[in-house]
Amino acid sequence: MVAGWFTGDGDDFRLLGTRCSACAALFFPREDAHCRNPGCSGGELLEVPLSRRGRVWSYTDSRYRPPSPYVSDPELPWEPYALIAVELEYERIVVLGQAVPGVNATDLAVGTEVEVVPGVLCEDAETIWTTWHWRPAEVTR
Repeated sequence: MVAGWFTGDGDDFRLLGTRCSACAALFFPREDAHCRNPGCSGGELLEVPLSRRGRVWSYTDSRYRPPSPYVSDPELPWEPYALIAVELEYERIVVLGQAVPGVNATDLAVGTEVEVVPGVLCEDAETIWTTWHWRPAEVTR
């Protein structure tokens, strides 16, 4: 898990961004050092929960094992997964993430409504690394 990038569980799961108090620029991944807006003299960066829903802006699939630093067990067969760029409902920023397991590129279309849910990036005997996944919204209805 990347500390400070998300919070909650189940229906309370949310990605966390930061908003500049001076210019209202919004950042994800979060920014804690300074406002990235080159036209801003800087302000306090406030943590904000982001929309749980958005629409598919673009998507693709990963059919090969990426090189390091991607973590995967080379002894196990590669499992393809879909990557989705989602324009968040309220913020109108685009956030990239994996689709939930079982959803692939053939299940997606630009404009499909999706929601963010907790997911597992990888795990071993001692640790489960948590991340976020995008799930088509119709799955929950």
